Amino acid sequence: MSLTTEAIRQAPKALLHDHLDGGLRPATIIELADRNGHELPSTDVSGLSKWFVDAANSGSLERYLETFSHTVAVMQDVEAIRRVAHECAVDLADDGVVYAEVRFAPELHTAEGLALEDVVEAVLAGFEDGAAAARSEGRPIRIGALLTAMRHAARSMEIAELAVRYRQQGVVGFDIAGAEAGFPPTRHLDAFEYLQRENSRFTIHAGEAFGLPSIWQALQWCGAHRLGHGVRIVDDISTTPDGHTELGLLANYVRDTRVPLELCPSSNLQTGAAPSIAEHPIGLLAKLKFRVTVNTDNRLMSGTSLSREMALLSEAFGFDWKDLQWFTVNALKSSFIHFDERLAIINDIVKPTYAKLMDA
Repeated sequence: MSLTTEAIRQAPKALLHDHLDGGLRPATIIELADRNGHELPSTDVSGLSKWFVDAANSGSLERYLETFSHTVAVMQDVEAIRRVAHECAVDLADDGVVYAEVRFAPELHTAEGLALEDVVEAVLAGFEDGAAAARSEGRPIRIGALLTAMRHAARSMEIAELAVRYRQQGVVGFDIAGAEAGFPPTRHLDAFEYLQRENSRFTIHAGEAFGLPSIWQALQWCGAHRLGHGVRIVDDISTTPDGHTELGLLANYVRDTRVPLELCPSSNLQTGAAPSIAEHPIGLLAKLKFRVTVNTDNRLMSGTSLSREMALLSEAFGFDWKDLQWFTVNALKSSFIHFDERLAIINDIVKPTYAKLMDA
């Protein structure tokens, strides 16, 4: 029997791939847009929610990108950014997430004159506020920030330096995002080399819209510690007529070295990286024991939560509590916080709770 979203919501979970500007509450967007005069496609909460999901499902890249033009537009002042970060932490904790790394691109929030530092500090303050509010309601969450640079822009070194500067204040790592085709990660080698010299951790969006060359460059040229999505590693896996699975050199490298895959099932459907949940490569990758993690990507655009993603996978592949614990431990092992913190969450929160769920 598949597990329900509500049952999974009660279990502790870890999230590595979630975009701050892709997870706003529709009611908050409407309120902030009204305050700054930004025009929305709908000013009704349910209507706006539907518009975001429909736009993301449209198959049109232009319409999908339009969704972010609305969320980013209402995140251009310190008060708004801090509120959005606060609500993000509360919403994730309410979904049973005990550890999260949430990413955002500071450069996207400077249109009205904010400095990059203003944006980072507003987000970190919001996360701290939200985590405190969640803790007071009995739902503790540890939340860290990933600073994202846009791969089509030229500010990756600035953002990398910012990530290092704020790493003792809540920033746990660095990321690059944006269109993969035509914008290889090797364009930002100076930023990645700097991060490596500074003993800093980073993930790279790779292997979602573009295939194996993107993954290869992210790992072998740039030294990525994780792959944002990485779903297209399945292109290097084949099945022989007799049912035997064969891994290519890159797939073997990813599995052998335990490179974490930040898989986002519902989002992967929207971007065409998978045809359906039932046919999503996560089933094969989990079976082959890749370092698989389950993530949300953009909760607003996918109309989802981490509990919902796990429920969909449970229904499609028959995953049980043991499997969900495995996904959660994988995520925590792959997180960018220190080893002792990871171990404490796994041993003190995750394993005892799942042991009770498996015994029930």
